[in-house]
Amino acid sequence: QVQLVESGGGLVQSGGSLRLSCTTSKFPLDEYAVVWSRQVPGKERAGVSCINNRDDTTYYSDSVKGRFTTSMDAAKNTVYLQMTGLKPEDTAIYSCATDIICAWTVIAGRVVVLPSSRIGPWGQGTQVTVAS
Repeated sequence: QVQLVESGGGLVQSGGSLRLSCTTSKFPLDEYAVVWSRQVPGKERAGVSCINNRDDTTYYSDSVKGRFTTSMDAAKNTVYLQMTGLKPEDTAIYSCATDIICAWTVIAGRVVVLPSSRIGPWGQGTQVTVAS
């Protein structure tokens, strides 16, 4: 199994923006769904977004919808997570992984992308820290 490689994290002020990248040189990402998740030490991994690269459909957890955008650059074999309007509660390690298809559910009336990685493991991740 091949881990994807994330980059682009850093320290940003509240309200700021970052663009994360997720890539691999081992296989074409446009044949899969690519899921972004985040994790804070001591807490469960949470799904953030997902893109079905076969039809370009995207899904977002309600906690980030309207602020984050995921997209694919096939020429660079890279999936991006553009994050704007960052909040301190967005602080986490962000990772990506491949899945068969995007999966999501509704919990207490809120859409939640499932942190599913049925094709390959989560990458090492990149740290995002949002200062208040």
